[in-house]
Amino acid sequence: MNVRYISISGNTRSFIQRLQRFAEEENEKNPNDLIIHAKEIDDNTPEEAETEPFFAFVPTYLEGGNGIDNGDQEILTESLRDYIEFENNADHCLGVIGSGNKNFNDQYCLTAKQYAEQFNTPFLADFELRGTNNELATIYQLLCEKWQAAVK
Repeated sequence: MNVRYISISGNTRSFIQRLQRFAEEENEKNPNDLIIHAKEIDDNTPEEAETEPFFAFVPTYLEGGNGIDNGDQEILTESLRDYIEFENNADHCLGVIGSGNKNFNDQYCLTAKQYAEQFNTPFLADFELRGTNNELATIYQLLCEKWQAAVK
């Protein structure tokens, strides 16, 4: 299973690393379970054409405001947006998973929702900050279901 993500504060990176370990543990119990092939996207990542399906993980960083009638301009994750926009990459994106801080109310996961709308792909799930173990297990199961449905 392929994952493309961006991490500014390290929270998303931490979640992805834990998700990879969780997938490996699940695969040891059941060899048919899927493992995670993750690639972190940053300003220095060369754009390349994706040839297989992937999921995008994106945190929310917005400029002030309340996320609805002001402060809804996404910042800092443009390199992931550019990567998905490259050639036909958006066509391979199976969905977007968002992260953020629930203290930001309506801004929570707003960037991921913007990505989903822009790239016409579903907003699949969310987790707060580094995510809980329950969020990790739930998101892994969801990704497995979506991946298996897409590659059949």
